[in-house]
Amino acid sequence: MNILVLGGTGFIGSHLVDFLVAGGHEVRVFARSGEHFRAPIPGVDYRQAAFSDIPALAEAISGVDLVYHLVSTTVPATANRDPIFDIESNLVTTVRFLDLAAASGVKKLVYLSSGGTVYGVPETLPIPENHALAPICSYGIIKVAIEGYLRRFARSHGLKSVVIRPANPYGPRQGHFGVQGVVGTFLSRVKRGEVLEVWGDGTTVRDYLYVKDLARFCHDAGMSERTGTYNCGSGSGCSINRLIGIIREISGRNVAVNYHPARGFDLPEVVLDIGKSAADFGWNPQTALEEGIRLTWEEMGVPVG
Repeated sequence: MNILVLGGTGFIGSHLVDFLVAGGHEVRVFARSGEHFRAPIPGVDYRQAAFSDIPALAEAISGVDLVYHLVSTTVPATANRDPIFDIESNLVTTVRFLDLAAASGVKKLVYLSSGGTVYGVPETLPIPENHALAPICSYGIIKVAIEGYLRRFARSHGLKSVVIRPANPYGPRQGHFGVQGVVGTFLSRVKRGEVLEVWGDGTTVRDYLYVKDLARFCHDAGMSERTGTYNCGSGSGCSINRLIGIIREISGRNVAVNYHPARGFDLPEVVLDIGKSAADFGWNPQTALEEGIRLTWEEMGVPVG
């Protein structure tokens, strides 16, 4: 199968490419930059350009059967600071890309949405896919809008799609710049001997998912004939304070923590219901949080304490 991975050199995309190459597919990667953590993979067709470069996208999509859309130019914090940029660089550009996909004969598209932001304040936990969509940040609003356009293109052009709403992914090859990804950010700061910064009292609960488990689900969703919307998470929550305890145990280091006032866009608890994914794909996460953090810590070149 001829497959295009938008964002295929990124954190999640690079792991997805590993699965696709192992499956013997013809893989083309479109990204704004090259591989960050490894050499380019032999046999993969890398195309480097901005997601807003429509002519480059038109060339990249030629002859493609399946597209994985993993590109986002923002994260929740940056999207809130500049919602106009979020709209223009993510929503508008994605709709333009969908026009290209429909015109070029793409059969299916897998889109990575956001299980942590599209639902807003949970009315029930764990959160099922049919929960009301009431995002409270620009990032989630744009994700919901793109999901809506995917449904429109399914009706108007027959473009099949799977929307994946992931929990908080973590693991090897994640950036450690402090704007997104608390596990990677914390481990990076611990490695450098720095204090951990926490907004709120540390009781905030999130659903953490090892990146290779997420990449495997993305792969399976694309290979399947199924369409629709699916949560992808661990199925259980972990507080920031418990997460810090796990990191202390694995690193063997006495980690210091600074607590700051809570931020208005941080929800108290988000845990996804993954029953539909298990029922339709036979999928369940294989990596426990403690094991995933240990693997991530080792990947950073630091011995386990």
